[in-house]
Amino acid sequence: MNLILRRIQKGDLKAFESLFKELYSPLCLYANKYLQDKDKAEETVQDIFYGIWKNREKLDIRVSFKSYLYKAVQNNCLQQIQHHLVEDKYKQYVKSEVAHFHSDPAKEMELQEMNEVIEQTLDSLPERCKEIFSMSRFEGLKYREIAEKLEISTKTVEANMGKALQAFRQNLKQYVGVNS
Repeated sequence: MNLILRRIQKGDLKAFESLFKELYSPLCLYANKYLQDKDKAEETVQDIFYGIWKNREKLDIRVSFKSYLYKAVQNNCLQQIQHHLVEDKYKQYVKSEVAHFHSDPAKEMELQEMNEVIEQTLDSLPERCKEIFSMSRFEGLKYREIAEKLEISTKTVEANMGKALQAFRQNLKQYVGVNS
């Protein structure tokens, strides 16, 4: 495997393709054990291989390449799980707050103000960022699907979503106690 690593570092596409063909399916199965979503598992593995190729000249791997890839998949999956847990917790909090808002006129007014802040925040986003956020949150598209539709990288989608979510966190923190 270390010979393959050196070949990849030198830009040998055939060595990279060979590694990809050998490990793509097993890594997808491994990722799916964590994520329980075949599409997300494939997206995760593709992103890791993309990162390997993109940063091939800077790679400094001191364990077997195969071990490195499995650990990278595991770490990425665990990060995604953690992110989804935070999102779910936030959604539950918002749902409980909305339920309380409807029983109190002052809370309903606050909800109306919050909706206005959401609209203003959405309108203030750069056009591409707004488009990506809308595709994700309103159309329910996955990052990979958005990237394919807009012919951009998944990382670009992630970066724009990060900007949008940061803007929402900043503008809504007074309503839901979210700190940036």
